[in-house]
Formats: sequence, C-alpha cells, structure tokens
Amino acid sequence: MKTFLDEDFLLNNKTSKRLYNEHAAKMPVIDYHCHLPQKQIAEDICFKNITQAWLNGDHYKWRAMRINGIDEKFITGNASDEEKFLKWAETVPYTLRNPLYHWTHLELQRYFGIKKILNGESAKEIYDECNEKLQSKDYRVKNLLRKMNVRLVCTTDDPSDNLEYHQQLKKENFEVSILPAFRPDAAMNVDNTTNFNKYLTRLGSAADIMIDSFDDYISALKSRHDFFAANGCSVSDHGLEQLYADECTEQEAKIIFDKIRSGKNLELAEAKKFKSAMLKTFAEWDHEKNWVQQFHLGALRNNNSRMLQTLGPDTGWDSIGDFSQGKAVSKFLDSLDKNNKLAKTIIYNLNPADNELMAAMIGNFNDGSVAGKVQWGSAWWFLDQKDGMTKQLNALSNMGLLSRFVGMLTDSRSFLSFPRHEYFRRILCNLFGEEIENGELPNDIEWVGKIIEDISFNNAKNYFNWQHFAL
Repeated sequence: MKTFLDEDFLLNNKTSKRLYNEHAAKMPVIDYHCHLPQKQIAEDICFKNITQAWLNGDHYKWRAMRINGIDEKFITGNASDEEKFLKWAETVPYTLRNPLYHWTHLELQRYFGIKKILNGESAKEIYDECNEKLQSKDYRVKNLLRKMNVRLVCTTDDPSDNLEYHQQLKKENFEVSILPAFRPDAAMNVDNTTNFNKYLTRLGSAADIMIDSFDDYISALKSRHDFFAANGCSVSDHGLEQLYADECTEQEAKIIFDKIRSGKNLELAEAKKFKSAMLKTFAEWDHEKNWVQQFHLGALRNNNSRMLQTLGPDTGWDSIGDFSQGKAVSKFLDSLDKNNKLAKTIIYNLNPADNELMAAMIGNFNDGSVAGKVQWGSAWWFLDQKDGMTKQLNALSNMGLLSRFVGMLTDSRSFLSFPRHEYFRRILCNLFGEEIENGELPNDIEWVGKIIEDISFNNAKNYFNWQHFAL
C-alpha cells in the first residue's frame, strides 16, 4: 500500500515517476491568470497567521465549511483567526475525495514541511507551527513565490486601476515578473444601469476624460488599454456567462449608450447588442497590440441573493451554468477571423458538458500562423481537480494537440496555491507514463519529456511572447 502524499503521489508507475522527476518537477512556474493582490506583493507583507494567509478569501474552503454545518461566524464572521482555523481543521477530515483534501496537505507539506494530517486533534499544533514560520522573513510574500519557483504572474486588473503596485515592482526589479491583465467586465456590464453609470465616473477619472457620449466612453477605454500596454500588459481576460456575438452598428451602440446614460434600463436584446459591440472592440484592440485574449465562460454567479446582500460577490455562492455556448463562440471568433483581427485566444468552459465542444471549436480557427493560436484553457474553477483535469487533457488530446497546450494556472487569490501546478504536472506525467507502459505510446522518454516540459512551462513562455523576461 502506498503512503498518502508521498514522493510518488499520483504517479502510478516507473515511467510516470521518471517523467515527473526528470522533466516536470524542474520546470519553473508561469501563472498567467490569477487574482493575487499585487499590493501585498509590492509591500512584501508578512501574514500575521495561517488563517490570514490560507483561509481569507478562499471561497473553496468556505463552501466546504458551510456544507459541513459550520456557522458563518467561523467563516466570514467575527470569530478570531484561531477559531476560524480550528473550524476549518475540523472540516478537513470530511473533505475526503474532494480536491481540497489533496491541496490542503500538499500546501502544508510544500510550504511548511508539515506532513501531519490536519484534523481537530492536530489543529492547534499545526496552527502554532505555521504561525511561527510565517513570522520569518523566509515566509514573506515574495519568498513564498520564490519558494515555488514562480517566474511570472499575471494579476487581474480593472481598466480603472492605476497599476501603481505593478509600477513599484518593476522599479524594484523584483525577479518574479508581476504583470497586469486587462479585465473590462465592469466596463461593459450594462445589466444594472445605476452601477454602470457609477463605474463610468470611476473610468472617466482614471482616463481623465468626462464621459458624456459613446465616443467619450470608447476614448476612455482605449486610453486605459494603451496605459496597460505601456505598463507591461499583454493579456486581457473576460469573465462571462457566454460570449456575445449579436450584430450591433456603431449608431445602435451610441443610441443604447445614451439610453443608459439617461438612467433608463435596457431591454435584454439591447444589452446583448451592446456587450457584443464592446467585446468585438476589445478583441480588435488586443489584436492590434498582439495581446492574448482570454474568455472564462459559463459561471452562474451570485445564486444566493440573501447571502449576496449580506457578504457581497465572490464569497462562495457561484455555480456551474448551463448556458448555450457553441454558436456564439463560433460566430464571435469568425467575425474576427474573417477580417484578420483574431488575436491569440484562450477559451475556458466551466460546464464539463462543453468539454468536447470547446476542444473541437478551437480547431476551426487555428490557421497555422501560430502554434496553438486558439487554445482551450485548462480545467477551471469547479473542474480544476484530478477528474476535471484528466477529462480536459483527454478531450484536448483526442481532438487537438495536447503538445501545444499552454498548461496550468492557479486562478487563485492565495499565495499558498502554487502546488496546484505540481498537482497538474503529476496528473499529466501519469497519463503519459501509463500509456507508455501500456504500449500505447513509444518509450521515447526524451521526446515525451520535452512535451511535458513544454506543457509545464515553455509553451506559455513562447505563446505569450515572454521570452524577453528572465525566465
């Protein structure tokens, strides 16, 4: 019987172990999509305790605690940090077969060298040990990134952000490149007229433009897009239920914008038209600058209206949505491709029912100009676990070229989540190792090892044009 989380974790044969240890394990990490707070990196903070480093903002853990019957006081409420940790520790034994069980213990091992199982009995000892280590300079935020061999991180930033912390980090010559990503969700979310008009005030202030007309609005956004590019940005990202690809003329967009600015709510068809126009505009700007555009599709957000009102968004009340994706994705990509304005694109789905759809769709718009120009992104959110990753890798292998895949990302707000890259790499090596030992693939360790190194690191470095960084 194998030992839990030993050096051969998820590696089930000699070839898998060799592929991981000789090829995957040595590769640095590029995390091209996450939600790390850049302010904490720039200030190189020292977390006061493991709760603040590990539980604050982690809605994965919060959901598990709620399912386990833990009162909200110990999750997002006014309980002490120690009480919150102890309640999480009591929950951990009940997360067996949930990826949280793996991630929890992998993170304790990789960051703190703790191999004990976390539960109610071990909680206090582990809490104290982690807290003691967190007070050391070795556990300041920048060293947490260094510890995991992270070379580049892309944060997620609104167009109105001033990017002051990115600028500070660049001046400091921090060897881990921290780059912004342009995320204009709020800049095109016209579902709530009041909120959108408030946002326009913030956007106008950032761009130093009074936004009275559609032309002002476009000028302000273009100014911010250019500002992001001047500050090292080469990636955009959109979090959407689905892509929007309705026809919308410039005159129609102006009429819709004027209606919003007058304080009137839009009809559903008008909102879809406006969003379609803006998505296409952003995509064309991305193409002009040779950026990579990303689309995270399919989240049904804020399902619990009572808790949304109490705690706000991004607190653990989102789910997988069953939106129709295929036709809109096809129409959107085609509208850009036929005018030779399709940037390099990564599409992520949250509903696993769309796996094969996405794996097949990307092949329609890979034109040979760039290896893997249109990518199907890594298993995301509810799917970034062993089963979800395996299904994504298999579907991509069956319908595309896994060898050109740009690999894993954390999509996390936590500095302790980088072992997810290791988790992914172990699963990847095991897939190849099993098929080599089954005689389904040739026993060419040199070539397969190169493919694994590429998926782990090299493909992302080349795809995003980051060769000039010290990677």
